[in-house]
Amino acid sequence: MRNRQRGSHLGLLLLASQLFQVGLDNIPPVTLGVLGLNAYLYLFPAAPLMKACVSVQQAYWYKDWRRLLLSPLHHADDWHLYFNMVSFLWKGIKLERRLGGAWFFYLLSVFSLLTGVVYLMLEAALTELTQDQSYSMTCAVGFSGVLFALKVINNHYHPGGVTYVMGLPLSNRYASWAELVLIHVTSPGTSFVGHLAGILVGLLYTAGPLKAIMKKCAELVTSSGYNSQPGTYYNSAGSSGYSGAGGGHSGYRQHAPNYPSNPSATYTGGLTEEEQMDAAIRNSLNDGGYTGQRGAPPPPPYGFHLPEEGSAEEIRMRRLRRFDR
Repeated sequence: MRNRQRGSHLGLLLLASQLFQVGLDNIPPVTLGVLGLNAYLYLFPAAPLMKACVSVQQAYWYKDWRRLLLSPLHHADDWHLYFNMVSFLWKGIKLERRLGGAWFFYLLSVFSLLTGVVYLMLEAALTELTQDQSYSMTCAVGFSGVLFALKVINNHYHPGGVTYVMGLPLSNRYASWAELVLIHVTSPGTSFVGHLAGILVGLLYTAGPLKAIMKKCAELVTSSGYNSQPGTYYNSAGSSGYSGAGGGHSGYRQHAPNYPSNPSATYTGGLTEEEQMDAAIRNSLNDGGYTGQRGAPPPPPYGFHLPEEGSAEEIRMRRLRRFDR
């Protein structure tokens, strides 16, 4: 989230270049759709920024609750949009393939609404504690609260990885908190409370009751046998070996042990999807000082794997032994 102002369309052009260099066919449908929606609402906003941003004053005092829906999908300027969407691009590719499109869309919908609710609660609490009404009047927009929630989930699914923040190795468990502070220090225009709300929502999902509640709601809505274990069609080896770092801010790098091989390497010149994105970002910015995020390959495509029964030679020997008997 960010407190507002508009700029040129250079960031939007770089985002379009980024998407085409990654390849639209390599982006899962929900991720691509959300990227397109954010770009569309930047060009043709559903409401002016001052009527789309969310604050305690506007949403709670004046009962303008639609701001909870509008605020995550609007951005203060084109660079705000660019960095948020580049960060969402790699998070969406990984998480949508792991969770499945339907659950990922459900997750984004809940997170988009819930980060706004938690943001209002935090700002109201700060107003009450400090008796400073400015907290209730601070208005924020942007998708970055949702991005912080997604980062918490991604780190939860891939424990043991290391994020490099300003060159210092940091466990994934604490990476979101370190980035929360660092981004606030280096970019004063960002909303500290909005990012904190995203982290708390992510923790509600990974360590709290939110995931169970979402499953129950999904089961009630889809009474025809909804699978309450999203992502179970992946085997453990195919979904546990990759990790990443939050895009959109140079200086963050993340690595995880035991990288699996990339089955699509023959079609991508040996580069993983994240490496392609890194190269695309560098080409877009045309600046040798920018460092992207390096990570491991994405999980296997949608579907499941049959267990291997043994080599052809082993099968032949078993048949011969059975014939001898």
